[in-house]
Amino acid sequence: MKKSHISVMNRSFQVLDQRRRKLLKDHETLKLKERVQGIRAYSMDHLEELLEEAARNLEENGVEVIMAGNGEEARGAILDQLEGEVLVAKSKSNTAGEILLSEHLEEEGVEVLETDLGDRIVQMHRESRPSHPIGPAAHLDLEMISRIVSDYLDKEVDCEPRSILEAVKEDILMELPNIRVGITGANSVAASDGALLMVHNEGNISMISLLDVHIILVGIDKVVSTLEDAVSVVKLETIYATGKKTPAYMNVVSSPSKTADIEQELLKDMYGARRVVVVFLDNGRRELLQEGAESLWCIGCGSCIVNCPVYSVTGPEFGYRRHLGGRGVVMSRYIEDEATCTDSGLFKCTLCGNCTRECPLEIPTSQIMELLRRECVEEGLHIQEHRVILDNIKKRGSAYRD
Repeated sequence: MKKSHISVMNRSFQVLDQRRRKLLKDHETLKLKERVQGIRAYSMDHLEELLEEAARNLEENGVEVIMAGNGEEARGAILDQLEGEVLVAKSKSNTAGEILLSEHLEEEGVEVLETDLGDRIVQMHRESRPSHPIGPAAHLDLEMISRIVSDYLDKEVDCEPRSILEAVKEDILMELPNIRVGITGANSVAASDGALLMVHNEGNISMISLLDVHIILVGIDKVVSTLEDAVSVVKLETIYATGKKTPAYMNVVSSPSKTADIEQELLKDMYGARRVVVVFLDNGRRELLQEGAESLWCIGCGSCIVNCPVYSVTGPEFGYRRHLGGRGVVMSRYIEDEATCTDSGLFKCTLCGNCTRECPLEIPTSQIMELLRRECVEEGLHIQEHRVILDNIKKRGSAYRD
């Protein structure tokens, strides 16, 4: 990432940090934090039974459920649902970014319309990578965004936030009537209710959920026991991610569109989706559960990167695709392999533990990374500069050459 983008990103992070600091010390937030820690720990301890319960109840509600072992299976399953579509609408989804879903669909001739403002700006730029899980365009300043949008839309857009918003919104709304399939992620899955909870501030998921087919891609780690638990998780995520107590929207989806307003006869396909398809993604999560379960407690708030000394210098180069920072490095080991983990920034981490202090779940990421370093070194994977230092110590008893 360019130095100018890093500078803008850090300014954005400072604003976010200041906005949420008071809330983080609030008594209600501390109670919520403790509650969610219990929810996530229980969920990971009982993942398989909760996942089975979620799939069963979703299917009873009329939702189609697909279990995908890896990214390739998930991409294939989603492509199968498109039935020749050449344009789909999509909301922000870090899980979709994990498996490079948009890139794969475009290679298969399916254009993807990002409906989240930040993701749409990044999509227009092409040269950018998302810099925050909630605010993907946090590294771009106003002038740059105005130029990106103007170039993409081939018209002059004023360097002013409202003008940019209106231009992007108009472009998206012009395309939506031509789209039949929408793809979203989910923040939490309530097993006992057979329901999925999605949070957003822009209203775009509400529009996508009204398309003919609604495909929801979600990691198996997002399963919790009840809808009440799911709401607690997303409330805490919102506080840490945006500095607000609640998001503008919470969408609960538990079935396709239906009504029973005519003599209580159940009729499907009213205003919303005719079909709802949920793709549960493993992609290394079960293996990670066995070796470093705490990483799966993550609620996706991005708090760990806001004050990370490494991320503040390197940006998304420290992390794996949409899993940013140290936790993304950890995830890369199980999604891919040790070599990918090394390339994602395993040896860049200072092991300062700031990510754990900032994390609402207090995930010990730096400790897990230290264990992974040992594993990678045993496999012969290391930084070349470290090998030079080691050789100097062996030969001269000093890390220095001469």
